This record gives sequence, structure tokens and C-alpha cells, in this order.
Amino acid sequence: MKMSVSVSEAESVVLAVLWRSSPMATEAVVAALANQQRWQESTIKTLLNRLLKKGAIHARKVGRRFVYSPLLTREQWLSSESEGLLDRLFGGRVAPLVAHFSRQRKLSKKDIADLKTLIEGLDSD
Repeated sequence: MKMSVSVSEAESVVLAVLWRSSPMATEAVVAALANQQRWQESTIKTLLNRLLKKGAIHARKVGRRFVYSPLLTREQWLSSESEGLLDRLFGGRVAPLVAHFSRQRKLSKKDIADLKTLIEGLDSD
């Protein structure tokens, strides 16, 4: 199933917590983010509610609290984000993206070797 949900950068931080460990109660999400973000609890709850409205996560009530689980997988999100980037910046083509990084000297020798191996694998299919 392909799921396309637009997720903001802040929402992706919350999703990353849920991808690592879920289901998680609100308090656990807040605690997990306390070490990496300077967000108030209300901000985190707002982000959880946005993700709920977008259908990226699911909430169920357990006792007096809600526990959250992702519906959008990391792979679905990566696919959507990378396609969006390619479409917006490079007309949907991968070669100009790679060319851009090579001109900017962002490709290491290992990156180049990995790309060659990938291309060889594609040619053999």
C-alpha cells in the first residue's frame, strides 16, 4: 500500500521516535524527545495531533492515556520525500542529482564505488 502524507520536519522528528519504538504513550514520546529537542510538552502534543489528523499515526486509548503507533512507515516517508525532492529540484531525474553532488564535491570515493556497484547491478537486470 502506497501512502502519501505530507510531513513537516518537526513532525518527522516525532515519527522517528515512534518508528524506533511503538506503541508509545504521550509521556514516553515527550521523554524521548526531551533529550534531543527543546520542545514543550504542548508542542509535542500538537505535533502528535497533526500526525493523527494526517493519518500518519494511530492513537488508541489505554486506561486514561493514549498510545501512538505509526501508520506511515519510514520507507513510505522516505519514498515520498525523495520523489518530492527529485521532482521539485531535478525534474524527477536521478542523474542531475548525482551530478549536482559530484560538482559540489559531496561524493566520497566510497560513494562513487557504491554508485558504480549499483549501476552495474541495474545493468545486469
